[in-house]
Amino acid sequence: MTSPAPKSASLYRMVMPGHTCPFGVKARWLLKRHGYAVDDHWLTTRAETDAFKAQHDVKTTPQIFIDGQRIGGHDDLRRFLGLRVKDPKATSYVPVLAVFLVAALLALGVNWLTFLPLLSFTALERFVAIAMMLLAMLKLQDVDRFATMFLNYDLLARRLPPYGLAYPFLELGAGLLMLTRALDWLSIPVALFIGGIGAVSVFKAVYIEKRELKCACVGGNSNVPLGFVSLTENVMMVAMALWMLAGIH
Repeated sequence: MTSPAPKSASLYRMVMPGHTCPFGVKARWLLKRHGYAVDDHWLTTRAETDAFKAQHDVKTTPQIFIDGQRIGGHDDLRRFLGLRVKDPKATSYVPVLAVFLVAALLALGVNWLTFLPLLSFTALERFVAIAMMLLAMLKLQDVDRFATMFLNYDLLARRLPPYGLAYPFLELGAGLLMLTRALDWLSIPVALFIGGIGAVSVFKAVYIEKRELKCACVGGNSNVPLGFVSLTENVMMVAMALWMLAGIH
């Protein structure tokens, strides 16, 4: 009984002195992982790359050929192999959930270092404060872009556009003061103010007007849908402020 012939594929990818195509590297790894012997062709100059594109009437590299048939680029290869291809326009809660997860781990880590119970009201307070600071950090990466997205739904920012520019700094400052429990007389009203306006704005846009918008909660460059998670961010700020105001520890 003869063994089946090994699977083979030809890969054409850019490998230049100043640039190695990352999708070509990923395609090569995928092919090898799925048992293909890869005939790896390097396109080492721009002229060579352009000539290859013209010859095969394609606009991008890498290009993969299996059994003499062109499969296409990296995403096409994933589809050919039955793997999921991420839709860049698809909505996702992953960015904000990642923030909440990291905030929780940091809060637990701080409690561990300060010899406090891992599961305690103090850990919860620190979680909210750290989450506020992390969310503010993401907004501060591009304040103008965030403020532009914020104008889509925030009631105060629509009337006073500079508020959108100030919001990340207010959130960061309130979070830091809440984490350190310094200047409660300042952090509590700031958190109540921005969290209250934010909660009302999100509720009005999503649950009353039924609008489908992207949330500016993690900056201006994400596909997080405006809705429950966005409302949670603002409710957390208000709840934390009321908690501190009541003097509960």
